[in-house]
Amino acid sequence: MLSAKDIVTGYRRGHPVLDSVDIEIPPGTTVGLAGPSGCGKSTLAKVLALLLEPWSGEVTVDGEPVHRYRHRAPRDLRTSVGIVFQQPRLATDPRWTLDRIIRAPLAACGRTDDGTAGELIDAVGLTPDLLGRRPHEVSDGQLQRACLARALVLRPRYLLCDEMTSMVDASTAALLVGLVRERAVRDGLGVLAVSHDEELLQVWADQVVRLG
Repeated sequence: MLSAKDIVTGYRRGHPVLDSVDIEIPPGTTVGLAGPSGCGKSTLAKVLALLLEPWSGEVTVDGEPVHRYRHRAPRDLRTSVGIVFQQPRLATDPRWTLDRIIRAPLAACGRTDDGTAGELIDAVGLTPDLLGRRPHEVSDGQLQRACLARALVLRPRYLLCDEMTSMVDASTAALLVGLVRERAVRDGLGVLAVSHDEELLQVWADQVVRLG
């Protein structure tokens, strides 16, 4: 289980964005996170992704407490949690091809591809002609497909989707959500689905938690 308990954090001391927040994401379960803009949904996702260290409180990954964050966190913990951000153009290197973006986590961890990258490329619907293109040469939807494949290429146990569908068209949103739901069922992937679209969360998530 990926969990956070009594989380207090923010971006300026004395002005917490999250104040004593708890959440649990069991394996194989999709937890929806809803709430108004500015309530801290994305901040909580960053804490759970080990990208933002809380001022107080505890994050645990399958019972193991997290004591270090970002690049200082142990690799096995970092790679156990994947994240897809809202804006793919801010989450990718504009100089890299889609193929390199997808495979970058493998290279960073010194892993060889066991076929997962190719399988994910097919699953997200990226054709061979798109893989050699750079972010400015593809649509937001095509780039977000690559970002989802990148988030899954290390076979994480948990996936955080931070407004993953807000900048893509309906058909791409359906494909991305469908793939994540399939992985939750097939692989026991625990999912946090952050969205302002509560109708989407009612369809996507097994349970919905509200902030704010």
